[in-house]
Amino acid sequence: MSTGWVAGAIRARALASRCVGAEGARDLARSGDLDEALRRLAATPYHARLRGTAGLSQAQRAVSQTLLWHLRVLAGWLPRDGVRMLRPLAAGFETANVAGRFRTERGSAPPAAYELGALATASRALARAAAPGELRAALAASSWGDPGDETAGSVLTTMRLTAAQRTATAVPAARRWAAGRAALVTARERYVHRRRLGETARRAAAAVLGARALEASGYEDFRRALPSAARWAVTDVDTPTDLWRAETHWWHTLGTDGRGMMHTARHDATAVVGAVAVLSADCWAVRAALAVAERGGAREGVPGALV
Repeated sequence: MSTGWVAGAIRARALASRCVGAEGARDLARSGDLDEALRRLAATPYHARLRGTAGLSQAQRAVSQTLLWHLRVLAGWLPRDGVRMLRPLAAGFETANVAGRFRTERGSAPPAAYELGALATASRALARAAAPGELRAALAASSWGDPGDETAGSVLTTMRLTAAQRTATAVPAARRWAAGRAALVTARERYVHRRRLGETARRAAAAVLGARALEASGYEDFRRALPSAARWAVTDVDTPTDLWRAETHWWHTLGTDGRGMMHTARHDATAVVGAVAVLSADCWAVRAALAVAERGGAREGVPGALV
C-alpha cells in the first residue's frame, strides 16, 4: 500500500471521527427551532460554513458544502487513482448543480454552484450551458451521456443512474450501495412518476440491476427480479408510495456499513470509502435534523428519518 493511500486513510478516519453521529442528530432534531439547532452545531466541523446563513435552505446547503470540502481535502491527500475513485462518490454534487440550473429555468433564484475542483466530471461545460438544450448537449458530449431529452426528470435521472453505474464499476467496496441506489432511483422513476427511462439511463440501470429488472411489468415483479446486491434496498417496502422509507433505510445502511469498514479495514482504499460513507450519511442526518428543528423540533420521540 503506497504512502499516499496510508496518509489518505488516516486523514479520512480523522475527518469521520468528528461527525455529529446518530445520537447527535437526534439531539439536534429535538431543538426548539432552527436557531437553537445551529447553535448546537457550533462545536462541529459544520459550523464554519454555517456562519452567516439565513433559513433552512442555506443552512442545509452549508452542511452539504462541508461534506464536499472534506471530499476535496481527501482528494488532496490521495494518490491519483484515489482521486479517480472519489469522483463517482462526489457525483451527487454535480447532479445538484444541474438541478439548480433547472430551478433557474422555472424562475427561482439560482443557487451558487458547488465547486468540485478535481472531483468534477463535466462542471465547466455544464456551467457554460445557458438553456436546457445546451445542458443536454454538454452532458451528451461528456461521460455522463445523452439523457434523451431536455426535461429535468430525464436529465437528473440519467445522471443519478450513470453515477450509480460508475460507482459500482470503479469502487468495488461501494457496489452494494450503488446497486441499492440504482434500484431506488429506477423504482421511483417507473412506479411513482410513471416515466420511462431514456436509453442512457436504461443502459446504466441494466448494467447494475440486470435487464430482467428493467423488463418487469410492475413494482412487485421489479423487486423479485433485482439481484441480491440491490434487492436489500426495497425488501421491506411493499408499495411504491412507501419508497421514502427505503431512502431512509439506504442512508442508515450507508452509515452503518461505512463505520464497519473503517473499523476493520487497513489504511487502504476500503478505509477511505468507509469514511466517505460515514461523512455522507452524517451530512444527510444533519440536514434532516435541521428540517425537523425548523418545524419546531421533535417533541414526541424522534422522527422516523432519524431513528
